[in-house]
Amino acid sequence: MEKIAYLFPGQGAQYVGMAKDLYDAHAAIRELYSSAEKILGFDLAKICFEGPAEILIQTQHTQPAIFTHSVALWTLIKDQDVKPAYTAGHSLGEYSALVAAGALSFEDGLLAVKHRSLLMQQACLRNPGTMAAIIGLSEQEVRSICAEASDYGMVQPANFNGADQIAISGEIKAVEFGVELAKGKGAKRAIILEVAGAYHSELMRSAQEGFKKVIGEINLRKPQIPVVANVNAEPVSDPEQIRKLLVDQIIMPVLWHQSMERLYREGVRSYVEIGPGKVLQGLLKRSFKDIRYAGIDKLTDLDQLAERITTKAL
Repeated sequence: MEKIAYLFPGQGAQYVGMAKDLYDAHAAIRELYSSAEKILGFDLAKICFEGPAEILIQTQHTQPAIFTHSVALWTLIKDQDVKPAYTAGHSLGEYSALVAAGALSFEDGLLAVKHRSLLMQQACLRNPGTMAAIIGLSEQEVRSICAEASDYGMVQPANFNGADQIAISGEIKAVEFGVELAKGKGAKRAIILEVAGAYHSELMRSAQEGFKKVIGEINLRKPQIPVVANVNAEPVSDPEQIRKLLVDQIIMPVLWHQSMERLYREGVRSYVEIGPGKVLQGLLKRSFKDIRYAGIDKLTDLDQLAERITTKAL
C-alpha cells in the first residue's frame, strides 16, 4: 500500500481570511472555534477572518490561528478512506501533527499552544533577536558562519528547511553580520526575516523553562500514527519522549529537511500539507524529485483531495 505523510505548517503561514470558508460551511468547525475562544479568552475567529494583519501576526494570535486552522481541516478529512503512515509538523505544526496522530486532543493541544505562544512572546520582549534565511550554502558553511558571527553575539542555525535553505537565529547584530558573511561566501540569498524574535535559539531559554511546567500537566497519549519529531528527525511514539522533545524544540533547531529525508527513506512518496499556505510543498519541491504532493487550505481543496486520493492522482 502506498505510504502517505500528512504535514502541518508552522508560524508564518497565516493570512487574513484563513479558514473562514470552512467556518461558514461546517457546524463542526464553528464549534471548534467556539471552544478555542473559551480556551484562549479572545475571539480567534474574528482575528483570523477579519485581521487586521498586524494583530494576526502577533505570536500569541498567530500560533493558535494556524493550529486551529490545521486541526479544522484535519477534522474534515480524518474519516476519508486514507490513513497516513506518518505525520510531521514544522515547529508549531508539530502540535497539529500530534493531534492528527491521536496523541493530543484539540483542547489540550490548543492549551499547550496558548502557553507556548505567550511564553515565546515574552521571551522575544525580554531578549530581542531576529532570524535570517540563507539559501545556497551547505550546512557546514552555515555553521561556520554562525561560529564567526558569534563574536557579535549569540547566533545559531534554527531551521534546516532544505538541503541548501537554512535559517539562522540569534542576537540582532550577530544575525546581521551572519547575513553579510553569507553574501560574501556566495549565498544565492541571505535576508533578515520579518519575525518577532530569535525562535529556536538560546534566546528562547526563558520560554523553554516556563513551558516545561505547562507541558508536564498536559495529557499526552501514545500516538496511533508515528510522528516524526523536529528535534531528532525520528519517528516517536513514547509520550514522555514526545513531552521532552516539545520542551527541547523551543531552543533547538527544526530538522525539517532531515525529517523529510527520513520519511523518504521509509518509502513515503506522497505528502499532503494540511493548513494555511504552501510553504512545506515548496520545500518538498525543491528537495525531492520523484514525489507527489498536495495541499489542503481551503474548502475547495477538500473535494479535490478526496478525488485525487481515490484516483491515486495526488
